[in-house]
Amino acid sequence: MRHTLSGRVVIAAVVVLLIGLTMRSDAQVGPSRKILIQRDLDIPGYEMILNEASIAVGGREGKHRHPGAFMGYLLEGEMTLETEGQPSRTLKAGDSVFVPAGQVHEGINTGKVPIRALVTFIVKKGATLTTPAP
Repeated sequence: MRHTLSGRVVIAAVVVLLIGLTMRSDAQVGPSRKILIQRDLDIPGYEMILNEASIAVGGREGKHRHPGAFMGYLLEGEMTLETEGQPSRTLKAGDSVFVPAGQVHEGINTGKVPIRALVTFIVKKGATLTTPAP
């Protein structure tokens, strides 16, 4: 009975470990965004949205565009920003970026830690914030 009990304990520990690894890897797939502030502007029909964005190590956003301009400030990590018609840029913690409305771009985490950034969008109220680009 003792051997069976220890075998069950080992199996249970392996199952818990595998579930933990699966949950951790699922949580790190693709970019994530959390809205911190969303407010109407004095400009009729426009709003400002402040997000905290993150990209896992080795992750990428996929080429996309936004209906309005955005400004970003990299809090942690290192990334390559590919912007259509411009050379790739490497951004590190403390760097800022501006991307005009409609500009196709993609952020790629090329560092050793997850990227964390504050990103502010100025968009028409109710607009789809991100559209995939071919």
